[in-house]
Amino acid sequence: MPDQAEDLIAAVRGVEGMYVEWRRQTRSGLRHVQQAGVPLYERTRHFRIYEPGVVPGLLQTPAYAHALMGAIVAFQQIPDDTEAAVAARMARQRVLHHGTRTFAMLLEESAVRARVADDAVMAGQLGHLLQAASLPRVSLGIIPASATRTMWPVEGFWIFDEERVLVELVTAEVTVTQPREIGLYMRTFASLAELAVYGSSARSLITTAIDDLG
Repeated sequence: MPDQAEDLIAAVRGVEGMYVEWRRQTRSGLRHVQQAGVPLYERTRHFRIYEPGVVPGLLQTPAYAHALMGAIVAFQQIPDDTEAAVAARMARQRVLHHGTRTFAMLLEESAVRARVADDAVMAGQLGHLLQAASLPRVSLGIIPASATRTMWPVEGFWIFDEERVLVELVTAEVTVTQPREIGLYMRTFASLAELAVYGSSARSLITTAIDDLG
């Protein structure tokens, strides 16, 4: 079946790491998970990131990351290495500022408004988003809650060049390497990007969310 050969080869090569439960990855805490992704981040030239519920790790402040990771530790009942995990996540953000990588990031408005931390932390995080949107190699789009959907909200996913897609589920991390499936995620991202607002319109949604914190 020559028309399926490329996908079948990718599936065979990636089957061992295609579906990895979080309980396996986080037996010693969250720091290892943050550090394990560094080689992939460093070799990627173009990131496409979609998050429906939280600010992506590359744009998180330390305080926001601490609140989110602390909640994950408590929920998953894993060893608490939150401080070390946050430090590793912040170190991983260096890819934003070095090299010639580009970053296309799409957030649902719900990700901007989800209060995963107290108001002061959220205000700091949203202010940081405004700054990040001005970085020269970052494109930040926000999909308004009022948008007429031609593409429904889906699970959060990260596309690394055209090499692989990472999808985070409640129970596991899924790695997609089959070209056909990667292509489908790229089409999904493109469709979602058409729904987003950018520039001053995106900043307006963020500043309104800040104002609504009270």
